Formats: sequence, C-alpha cells, structure tokens
Amino acid sequence: MRPEGLPESSSWPVVTPLSPSVVYSSQSPDALDDQYEGRAQGFTYSREGHPNAQVVAARLDAMEGAEGGVVTGSGMGAVSAVLMGLLKTGDHVIGGNQLYGRSLRLMAEDLPRLGIATTLADPGDVASVEAAIRPETKMVLVEVLSNPTLRLADIDGLAALCKAKGLLLVVDNTFTTPRAFRPFDHGADIVLHSITKLLAGHSDAMLGYVVAKDPALTERMRIFSVTTGMTPSPFDCWLAERGMLSFDLRFDRAEATAARLADHLAAQAGVKRVLYPGRADHPDHAGAMALLDSHGCNMVSFELDFGEGGARAGRAAANAFARAAEGLSFAPTLGDAGTTLSHPASSSHRGLTAEAREALGMSEGFFRVSVGLEEPEALLAVFTRAIAAATA
Repeated sequence: MRPEGLPESSSWPVVTPLSPSVVYSSQSPDALDDQYEGRAQGFTYSREGHPNAQVVAARLDAMEGAEGGVVTGSGMGAVSAVLMGLLKTGDHVIGGNQLYGRSLRLMAEDLPRLGIATTLADPGDVASVEAAIRPETKMVLVEVLSNPTLRLADIDGLAALCKAKGLLLVVDNTFTTPRAFRPFDHGADIVLHSITKLLAGHSDAMLGYVVAKDPALTERMRIFSVTTGMTPSPFDCWLAERGMLSFDLRFDRAEATAARLADHLAAQAGVKRVLYPGRADHPDHAGAMALLDSHGCNMVSFELDFGEGGARAGRAAANAFARAAEGLSFAPTLGDAGTTLSHPASSSHRGLTAEAREALGMSEGFFRVSVGLEEPEALLAVFTRAIAAATA
C-alpha cells in the first residue's frame, strides 16, 4: 500500500522516507496560491506541515475514525492546542480532577492567568460535572482512565450532558488508545493523544495528536499550533510511524501481562491494594468492561502496605521498592517496550500537597506501572523480590 504523503510515482519505497527539509520550493506565485487555497497538494514551510507528520496523522485518523488530525510536538502541545486554541478570555472549562499533572498545572495556573476560568470535577460523577457548569462554560476535558488511579470517566453520561448543554467534550485517549476505546463513537467532540506513549512505544519520539469532529475546530487548532510553533520533528514522526506499525501486537501483549501482574500483586502480603480495570475488585470494573469492550489496558497501579509509620515510612518503602526492582526503569513515563515504574508523589503529582494526594488516593507507597513486553514470569519475579525488599 502506498504511504500517504509521498510524491506521485509509479513505485515507492517500502519504508517512508525521512523528510527533514525545513522549506519546500514552488514553481510560481500562482502555484503557491493553489497550495494555500487548497487547489493543489504540497508543502511550503515545515512549521506548517511536512510529509512525515502527514503520514502519522493519517494513521491515527484511520485508528480513531477521524479526518484531518493535527500532529504536534508533544502531548501537552495537543492539550494546549485544544485549551488555548479554542478558548478565549472570559470562557470557563471543566477538567477531570485526576488529569495528567501538567494538564492540571495548565488549568490551575496558566489558563487563569489568561483570563480563562477552570474548575475540576469527578468525571465519573456526571452530577458533579453538571454542578460545575456556568453560563460561560464552553468545554469539558477528561481522560477515559484517570492518571494514576485508573478510575473510569462516565463518557456516555458526559457526552449526553455536553450535548444537552452545548459544550465541547474533549477526551484524552492516551491511556486507553483506539485499540480499547474510540471516543468519537461515544459522543466526544475532540480527541487527543500523547503519541509519545503507547502509540510510538519506544521512548524515543515525543509527539501529540488532536482532531475534532467539526473540521472547522480542527482547523482552528491547526492554525494555533502552527502560529505557536508546536511543530513536530520529522525524525520523531518517522520513529513514531515505525512504532505504530507494531502497536496492536504490543498493546495486546502488554495488556495480557498487565492482567497477570495485577492478580499477582493482589496476592502479595506486602501490597495494600491493586487498581486494574480488568479485576472484579476495581471500583469501576463493570463499567470499564462495558465501555472498553472488555479491555483492561496495560496500566496497573498499586499501593505498598508499609504499616502505620506514616509518610516517612511510605517514602522509605517506596525507595526500597524502586531500588530492588532490578531491570525495570523508574521513570515518569508510560507505553515503553519495557515496563516502567512511576511514583506520583515524587513525579507527576509532586506539585500537590501530601493531603491533596491522599484525598485522591495517592500515598507515598503508591506506584503506577506501565507494563511492557518482558517475559511475564520474569516480570512477576522482579515484583515479588521488590515488594519483599520494601516491606522487610
């Protein structure tokens, strides 16, 4: 199949060529007009688009059932394109109360500085979101599964609410991916991704993606991203395309191992609780299995049982666990080919007070695991040894 975005030819390369050129030459002013006004296909200046970004966008468009998606230089670029490209001074946006840490910071500090009001609400409770709506509310932004406690948003209920109130429903589909969930099929207006994570899958490409049902909204976000320089690197796009070719296989393997790991952790004496949507003891299990078509995804969160020693004992247990988890990367990321450990209290949610983290269910002994492609039995053995070290 001929890759989209390549020049016309009777033959083509099997691998998409890397196109690092910053500028593209046109034949004449009239030819340039034809490109800018949509009568001809072509590229002008790579900040406005380039072949490698077009190939990645086309792949994700097909996965999400969308058209014309925009690739940005990072996942936060995609979030910013939505919030700052579509909202204006005097508007109000509601966000899920367990969004990614930098999304929370953008809503708590940067948007108010620009005169855009924000409120956080529980996306699993439609009534709490409805109670936060104001006359100037324009948008609701949620993740399908919260970061890092893996609680489920009531997407169908939120979609019905937003439609009734004339609001845009924006869904960050990074954790779940189109393999488990397609937000447009459930009433979302805008979908975004951090391609950096599971889609690219190798921790070597940083990209984001955003697209709206309404092409006019997508165009506004594209113009904002071009104007503010959210240009994706051609090389990162080239790497991400390579990663996306194996995405389905990687997702299925990691998901199967994650289910085994969750059950294994739940059986360990040193573990206080395990959060995995595929387990019957997950608070949103029934809803998750219905919404995600029985997918549990590759993320597992758990809390060490470190006794009654308080935060200091919890941090000591967390340090001991991370040091003993040999072969695993302790890093604030997810979706790599290898399993990674994240400690919200010292990374993604370090900006919150200890009391605020506790209220959200994130103690010093709380870890988020992004399960990779290791041999399952070897991975379980690593966790067994690390838990023993943490609770010794």
